[in-house]
Amino acid sequence: AKDARESTDAFSKQGQGDALINYENEVILAQQKGEKLEYVVPDPNVSIDIPISVIDKNVDKHGTREVAEAFVQYLYTPEAQAEFVKLGFRPLDGAPVKTKENTDKYPAVKTLGTIQEYGGWSEAQKKFFDDGAVFDQVQASIKR
Repeated sequence: AKDARESTDAFSKQGQGDALINYENEVILAQQKGEKLEYVVPDPNVSIDIPISVIDKNVDKHGTREVAEAFVQYLYTPEAQAEFVKLGFRPLDGAPVKTKENTDKYPAVKTLGTIQEYGGWSEAQKKFFDDGAVFDQVQASIKR
């Protein structure tokens, strides 16, 4: 599959595969749509932090700096965090929507690391996903 959503659909709707490794929010979203999926949060786990930035050259060219900066600020508001929670994303630490009701929806993460702890994306790519790396080795060991 080309992306996380398509992978979830192939697994849950078409019965492809024995196990699915995917983003937690994709499984929660599928569950909200009536799919019968269970999931496990492995220990350790990696936080997938998605950066956002305003691209100076672009916003200056189009005169959209004010709205772009306002949007970035909005993403960290209680209203935006509540919308993210509805879509299966864990609320940010310290966010007002990080209530017991919302956090009870998610299995505990015992050890949460960052990609920097694995040497950054470049190192993780080499170790796990490049040709012949860990992912390919696991696939080969199960004869896929």
